[in-house]
Amino acid sequence: MHRLFLRLGVFAFLAVSAAACTVDTAPDASAPNILFLFADDLQADAIGAYGNGYIRTPNLDRLIEDGYSFRRAYNMGAHHGAVCAPSRAMLMSGRSLFRVYDNLDSVRTFPEILQEANYRTFGTGKWHQSRSSFARSFGEGNAVFFGGMADHFNVPLEHLQEDGSFTEPVLQSFSTTRFADAAVDFLKDYGASDRDSPFLVYVSFTVPHDPRTPPASHAADYAGTGMPLPPNFLPAHPFHIGRMTVRDEVLAGWPRRPDVIRDQLAEYYGLITHMDEEIARILSELKEQGLTENTVIVFASDHGLAVGRHGLLGKQNLYEHSAKTPLVVQGPGIPQGETDALVYLHDLFATVLGMAGVEAPAGGDARDLSALWKGEDASARDRLFLAYEDLHRSVVEDRWKLIRYPKIHYTQLFDLHADPYELRNLAGDPAYAEEQARLMALLEAAQQEFGDPHPLTSETRMPMEFDYSDIVRTPDRHQPEEVVQKYF
Repeated sequence: MHRLFLRLGVFAFLAVSAAACTVDTAPDASAPNILFLFADDLQADAIGAYGNGYIRTPNLDRLIEDGYSFRRAYNMGAHHGAVCAPSRAMLMSGRSLFRVYDNLDSVRTFPEILQEANYRTFGTGKWHQSRSSFARSFGEGNAVFFGGMADHFNVPLEHLQEDGSFTEPVLQSFSTTRFADAAVDFLKDYGASDRDSPFLVYVSFTVPHDPRTPPASHAADYAGTGMPLPPNFLPAHPFHIGRMTVRDEVLAGWPRRPDVIRDQLAEYYGLITHMDEEIARILSELKEQGLTENTVIVFASDHGLAVGRHGLLGKQNLYEHSAKTPLVVQGPGIPQGETDALVYLHDLFATVLGMAGVEAPAGGDARDLSALWKGEDASARDRLFLAYEDLHRSVVEDRWKLIRYPKIHYTQLFDLHADPYELRNLAGDPAYAEEQARLMALLEAAQQEFGDPHPLTSETRMPMEFDYSDIVRTPDRHQPEEVVQKYF
């Protein structure tokens, strides 16, 4: 396992406009095809091969067994409750949280750069950025969803036209199947072509994001089977974390009932197992077209999700279950194995470009992760900085993790080796005072490095307690009637 020992340096960020960026657009002569599979709200451990003995993901398991996994990959955070939008903006641009805006209109994306380097670029699925940035990034697009979430049975899909415009959205179902269909159709078309350019196929699923409504074929996959509760299940979060009733958190009542959490986990897992089967169709077509030997496959998610852990349901927090993401790369020249090196999801920007033999533009924050599977330490970090709105800040090391809540003047300190589920707060314990002080200093330095303007202690202090008794829960417009009837 790799360990991280490089010191983070402080550097000034130069805001480089899209027009001013330059890049070597000549790909390596043996540049591989790239199939990028991206899930939405997938916990890092909600895959069989990553130690979850309950979920069934045989196709992802095989991909992971054949590939190289990053077991400690993190989304850096978010400016707002729709965590997926800044996460995807960072991924696409290679820039960290405070250096890129969600819509991607002022920066170049890695698909855009690959397209300039003679890649045939195709996108399908969720794009939580602007239409213009998608049209710049992809030469082809089919079954594209613009937005943060939708009813999976009624997802509005658009197609990219040759002039860069999009067709009117048409409601189609089921989202996971439609995106897999689009990818399969592209691979068939590519297979029948002269194949004179490598391809990038970007498949961005909208699952397992809620509504947690698997298709009929998978609705009962985990129902009534004694779904275990997570080890860090709590009926309610023990203190006020700033936004206790953000949209994700009202999908179940308080206190969190074990039977409700079990039901939602069963539905969550059903969506994942169905996605696993649809991914198998894409991989099967890749093999059918004789493309496997020269295709790199990347699988990841934008972030994780709580689903009952710490009394929370959503991703608007910096606990491990919400900040971490699965990440595996598999393909020619990539060894089997894994690392526990600390990496960011947006490091994939530099990694994908590097595999294509294309130089990344200056001014980014991503590091090429291929150094890690090559046995080098050039991409290793000894700590990560995480942030959510102006409410939560964290610094993560191999063993230690500190979370600071500025609004309530409160700190958590966890020993992740001894307490991986983050249940024992060591902050305030004299035995760990030195570690706490050291990590707070690192957190302050990281804020300076990444341009975070928010203080670690607010002028006014919010109460630690939160009263759930008067909360009226209202479903959003995307929740089908069956969900409303069951959970509201």
